[in-house]
Amino acid sequence: MSVDTSAAVRSQEENWQPVLELAVEEVFEIMVGCRVKPAPISEPKPNGEFTAMIGLAGSLCGVLTVGCDAQTARQLAKGMLGDIVSSKDQVSDALGEICNMVAGNFKNKLTGMDGRCLLSVPTVISGGEYQFRSLAAGNVLDVCVLFEGAPVAVRLELHG
Repeated sequence: MSVDTSAAVRSQEENWQPVLELAVEEVFEIMVGCRVKPAPISEPKPNGEFTAMIGLAGSLCGVLTVGCDAQTARQLAKGMLGDIVSSKDQVSDALGEICNMVAGNFKNKLTGMDGRCLLSVPTVISGGEYQFRSLAAGNVLDVCVLFEGAPVAVRLELHG
């Protein structure tokens, strides 16, 4: 017999904003060696020249994205890899890994989700002429932090 856990998941989602914020802070501190702080509401959102995404499937279904401009993505890669960053591929790989770590850290903080929620391989889109739109028609959690003064947007969109 299968048990529908969607109602229980929905009732917990309202408490997940601080969990996502903590996951973002921890990943930046561990992976990039930098403490980030929440961006003020008045801070413009990043222009999205780089967007990394991870799909979630199982008890949680949706997508987690991390977006920033090209200069910020390069600085993040340098924070992870040092001054050896020499290619757009390295920048994309670093942003994809940050997205992966945030998604995994968030998932692991949720009681009972670890084995019941799977993550996809990271995908990174770059360039200035694209729009990202998720078909997840559920709740959205947004976290925007400042990394070296530049905004980095993290968004978790869950299927309803």
